[in-house]
Amino acid sequence: MSKADRREREAERAKRYAAEFARGFAELDAIGPSVSMFGSARTRPGDPRYLLAERIARLLSDAGFAVVSGGGPGLMEAFNKGAFAGKSTSIGLNIELPHEQRRNPYQKLSLSFRHFFARKVMFVRYACAYVVLPGGFGTLDELAEILTLMEPGKTRRAPIVLVDRAYWSGLLQWMRQRMVTDGSIDLEDMRLMQVVDTAEEVLLAIRGHYGDRSYAASEAEDDLMFEL
Repeated sequence: MSKADRREREAERAKRYAAEFARGFAELDAIGPSVSMFGSARTRPGDPRYLLAERIARLLSDAGFAVVSGGGPGLMEAFNKGAFAGKSTSIGLNIELPHEQRRNPYQKLSLSFRHFFARKVMFVRYACAYVVLPGGFGTLDELAEILTLMEPGKTRRAPIVLVDRAYWSGLLQWMRQRMVTDGSIDLEDMRLMQVVDTAEEVLLAIRGHYGDRSYAASEAEDDLMFEL
């Protein structure tokens, strides 16, 4: 491939990036307060975690929060299913993969992304809270991404609620004993995350964080989000 052909290909790629961002911003700008939810794609319907995920999403939806998931199977499906049955919008941010991701059928608003980084921005740009259930590398990646943005102030401070104490306790203990002790993170950084076990605790954690404040981003927070 010649340099000229490479430059033309890169220019086309940049146009695709811009198109994904533009569509995402246009579609999600008016959804109101939303909660981005993450968890394993491998959890099957009927599993206790699937049922818990569905209940959490239904509770959040009925409380007025749009629910945003990755749009695929497993816990992503449970999130959308719970929200779909509720009062607010069920949103799926689907990703195109070499082995095509199966979209779950419980999405009132369904967007498709070719690029992970554009999709990640959409998970953060409009979220007033994050709920993280047990999952694999993808779930850990999203959690780390949110913490990486929130700790230095690159995004608004919002509750990060980890669900299932038994699942997360080992990781959190390692963070405190190794990362905090080594000085890699501060103890205060650990307070960015809350750990709960029930759907009701998730809603209480989110409401407790905001108190009487609006869930909508302030003008200063909105300006900050434009720098994502």
